[in-house]
Amino acid sequence: MHPLERATPAEQLAEVTRGTVDLHSADELKAKLERSVKEKKPLIIKAGFDPNRPDLHLGHTLLLTRMRRFQDFGHQVVFLIGDFTAMIGDPSGKNTTRPPLTREEVKVNAETYKEQVFKVLDREQTVVCFNSEWLDALGTEGLIRLASKYPVARMLERDDFKTRFREGRSIALHEFLYPLLQGYDSVALKADVELGATDQLFNLLVGRALMKDYGQAPQVVMTGPILEGLDAKLVDGKITGDKMSKSLDNYVGVNESPEQIFGKLMSITDDLMWRYYELLSRKSTAEIAALKTGHPKVAKVGFAKELVARFHDQAAADRAEADFEARFAKKDLDQAALPLVEVSLEGAAKLPVFKVLAGAQLVQSATEGRKLIKQGGVKVNGEKVSDEKAELPAGEYLVQVGKLRAARVKLG
Repeated sequence: MHPLERATPAEQLAEVTRGTVDLHSADELKAKLERSVKEKKPLIIKAGFDPNRPDLHLGHTLLLTRMRRFQDFGHQVVFLIGDFTAMIGDPSGKNTTRPPLTREEVKVNAETYKEQVFKVLDREQTVVCFNSEWLDALGTEGLIRLASKYPVARMLERDDFKTRFREGRSIALHEFLYPLLQGYDSVALKADVELGATDQLFNLLVGRALMKDYGQAPQVVMTGPILEGLDAKLVDGKITGDKMSKSLDNYVGVNESPEQIFGKLMSITDDLMWRYYELLSRKSTAEIAALKTGHPKVAKVGFAKELVARFHDQAAADRAEADFEARFAKKDLDQAALPLVEVSLEGAAKLPVFKVLAGAQLVQSATEGRKLIKQGGVKVNGEKVSDEKAELPAGEYLVQVGKLRAARVKLG
């Protein structure tokens, strides 16, 4: 069986459009999928990434997960690193001009990015491109010709540009080039489908328009939502909460330990779990529907293990489950099994608890430690710490952060 025949066009359409926000258009995508299966010719699925964030979290993998769904049906995924456009800086959703990256910064970030994305994508079935391959060659004349294809009035229809123009805030001329260059990427790759987040819709539609101008069949445009963080909840029938963010400490990092990933995902509400299943799981819609007929905990354990196995391996997922059951589900915090972490007093007689948390790497920063103390999420030797100015002298302590992070800390 040809890889493209693993599912019917209708089945493919249902799976690849799961959780879609914008789709231009469904009829075109259906026709492209039907033609692809009939001709046994994979579609070219493009998604561009500016390498400006070297450390990824679960929210960043939304797009990668949709790419993987196309990939599993036999289509050609192009992971496009915008090394040229990163030097402009994507203005999407920004209320100020975004500082561009240097080529050196882009190169370092791109390498880190590639290491992480193949925890989701199939390395052997992914084409990795850098848009400097064709944009460097475009030259001054080519850039001017490209700029002539799109009027300023249309650019100012973008919400972020329109708002900044109305409020008298700066819009640099080079920012107008970004959507054009991103659109030209689609022309260079002859993309059938381009994927992006909702704030990328304008740029993706520019690609559609440019492809028509260059005599190509226009790409289908698909956008997905922004992923809500771990503390989101169901309110009036809708998952509501801040977006996943490291600064809000409501994230799951791609490079976190198996135990951290598993524990964090076990802490979310059942409603949020089903949202994550829809957007992030590689299980089919039918498989997810079957899980909903069973106990939510079984489904939650399954999802947590799926994500740990994706970012690590199956053995790590099994160990994380066993560790969680032993330490938390059974209410059995085995202090002997906890790591012993040495934290320096830094020459003082006592150290603030928030600094102890940071030194023991139970939190990302002292600022996060302060916030968790205020929220009542920190215990020392089983007693809740409520004063953010609390200090500890030299000694050994059992320190807990929430339900999922704990360590024995030797302070001296």
